[in-house]
Amino acid sequence: MLSQSDSVMTDVLFLKLGGSLVTDKTGVEMVRAGVLARLAQEIQQARAARPDLKLVLGHGSGSFGHVAAARHGTRLGVKNPEQWAGFTEVSAAALRLNRLVVEALLAAGVPAIPISPSASVTCADGRITHIAPEPSHYALAAGLLPVTHGDVAFDTVRGGTIVSTEEVMMALAETLRPSWLLLAGETDGVYDLAGQVIPHITSATFPEIEAALGGSRGTDVTGGMASKVHSMLALTAQHPYLTVRIFSGLRPGNVYEVLCRPETAVGTTLT
Repeated sequence: MLSQSDSVMTDVLFLKLGGSLVTDKTGVEMVRAGVLARLAQEIQQARAARPDLKLVLGHGSGSFGHVAAARHGTRLGVKNPEQWAGFTEVSAAALRLNRLVVEALLAAGVPAIPISPSASVTCADGRITHIAPEPSHYALAAGLLPVTHGDVAFDTVRGGTIVSTEEVMMALAETLRPSWLLLAGETDGVYDLAGQVIPHITSATFPEIEAALGGSRGTDVTGGMASKVHSMLALTAQHPYLTVRIFSGLRPGNVYEVLCRPETAVGTTLT
């Protein structure tokens, strides 16, 4: 267990690279190698520009874990031997992408270390009830970049389930208390019905724009933009010190800019 003095770090940022950003979700296990290499380079440049930056990185499973999870129905529960075999298949797929992400970071000079939820998370009926924050905490203290991801998890009710990257990061936020959760995806932010980026969303304004939020392109077992915005608003209500930014990771320089100046006017903020 972390002591009270160990439990809070200053200036911690969480960055999530969406599965649709680093993979082609319309295919099967297709990584966007060029995009991934550029993102890794921008992370390295931001760490060089901000030596005090403490960053936890997460990435979606995209065309890796989501496809296998949908085929086996893993999120709904795991009971019989066939489903448990699917559970291990989903885990293996998620780890294959995680390895590619970590290797891209290492190649860019970032001291990245994978921290898989399957070994640190337990759930009850699809909700995380326990997460071990110590590996991420001590990785940050050592100047490393902890890299987590969507994954399988054991569940006291369902047997097994899927936890999304956002769910894992929300659970880690309880202890690591990041000031920003930065969600890099394919889109420039959250769009209104006219196709314009909404600069700021709160719980009060969410009902006005909810109809404009669509689903998720490709196979996604953890929900699309509407569920993402809803869950992020719930997170900011629970943690008032946290601000969420949704922005495009496809635009070169955006990740570097947001990591160096997270308050910058790029994308949509949620408070």
